[in-house]
Formats: sequence, C-alpha cells, structure tokens
Amino acid sequence: MKTSESPSISSAYSLIGRVAVVTGAARGIGRACALRLAAAGADVAIVDRDLQGAAQYGEILTQASVSAEIQALGRLSKGYEVDLIDRASVNEIFEQISADFGRIDILVNMAGGAITPIERSKASLVPDHDINLILDVNLRTTINCSQAVIPALRKTSGTIVNVSAASAIAALPDGALSHYGFAKMAVLQYTRSLATELGPDGIRANCISPGITYSARIAEQAQERNLGTDKDLTNIPLRRFGTPDDISKAVEFLASDMSAYVTGQCLSVCGGSVITPN
Repeated sequence: MKTSESPSISSAYSLIGRVAVVTGAARGIGRACALRLAAAGADVAIVDRDLQGAAQYGEILTQASVSAEIQALGRLSKGYEVDLIDRASVNEIFEQISADFGRIDILVNMAGGAITPIERSKASLVPDHDINLILDVNLRTTINCSQAVIPALRKTSGTIVNVSAASAIAALPDGALSHYGFAKMAVLQYTRSLATELGPDGIRANCISPGITYSARIAEQAQERNLGTDKDLTNIPLRRFGTPDDISKAVEFLASDMSAYVTGQCLSVCGGSVITPN
C-alpha cells in the first residue's frame, strides 16, 4: 500500500505524505486523534484490540469502521486488530504496517485507560491484579509499540506521542486511581528517556496529560464510577470536561512540524485542573 496523494492543505500542521499509527483508535480519544491526523493529510493505520470497540459504548461512527471514516476523507487507512500487551504480536503488526504503507512517521500511543474498579484503587487498597493490569495496559503497551516502531522512525526522523494523565502529575483529591497515576507517571518518564536517547537520530518523543475527558465510555460510566460527574467540574477552572477533540488538537500539534523543536515534554490538556510544573 502506497501513501495517498492529496490536494495541498494550507496549514502549518500539514501531514501530507506522512503515515501515522494510532493505537486504541477504534473509539473515543484514539478515534478522534486518527481522524484529526487524517484531516491534516496523514494516512493512518488503526490499531486496536477490538476494531468494533465503538459499539460497546454506543459511539456512533459515520462509516462502518474508523478506517472507512478516514478513507472517506480521501486518505489511506487500514485496521489492525492485536493485543498490544503481547510483544511478539506487536512486532509483527508494525512490520506489516511498514510493508503496507511503505513507511511510518508518527506513532500515537493512545491505547490504555483506568479500567479496573475505582472503589479499590486507593494506594492503601489496590490489589496486585489491578496494579499488574493497569501497568500492562498503559505502560507495557506504550513500551512495546515504541520499541517496535523505532526502526521505522529512524528512517523518517519521525515522532512519538505518548499519553500520561492528570492523575500522574497531581493525585486525585480522594486518592483514587493511585495505580493509574503511577503507571502514567512511568509513561511520562519513559517518554523523557526516549527523547534523550533518540534525539540524535532526529526522533522526537513527547507526552500529553489529559484530564477527565468526556468520551462515550466516560459518559456511560460516570455515575457508576463517580468520575466525570458535576462534582468534578469544581476542580476545573474552565468549568467543563475535555472532549476527545480537545485532546486530538494537542496530539496534532505534537505530531506536526509546529512542534519541531519540542521533545521530552508533557503538555497538560486538562482545562487547568492541574496547574503545576511538569
């Protein structure tokens, strides 16, 4: 599969001629990022453990799949279903993407989440099973995909965008999601290590740190998990929750040449809920 040719995009953010890989892209924030990068001109590989994952939370697509949505924008796209915790499978998928698209310029490690029960997530309570799962889903997947893509990025002087979290920078007021916070802090430190190591190769690595983002999953689970409810708005100076589109704009900035001299940094996208040095 060769990259597509497209009309010129009059924007400093243009990604025409580039290939992006977005993990966790079958729904939610990952989908928003994939669509935004495609709108900027990139061809996009959709990587997820379940390519039909949007239906689980009632998220409505405009086409049969996210890849089809991107194709409707005039870009090339293909979906790859894989368990990102399995290193061997990840290596195979990235080799396949390189063969299918001819190159990789951008990796967005969006796969992850606070998926374990919130009621047992405080530091004094969280069990080993939950810790191991959160580390696997958030840190291990980021490491596996980053290591798998680096040979391709060395050929293109590409860029990696990882995802930390507001809870990695400042603990939640009640101490919940402790293991999610330290897993995402590890992602941030891993990103800094990548930036230091790979800068001489022309590869940039940065992080975004979202606050509560009102995806379809968060909306469905807000009352049950007591997260993303009206009480949380009082901790956000902008007095609204983030949207997947808010996050995708930050990803577009870090993926594009607008951030060409930015590496090893973490950009908080949280409406001001965390106002501390990163």
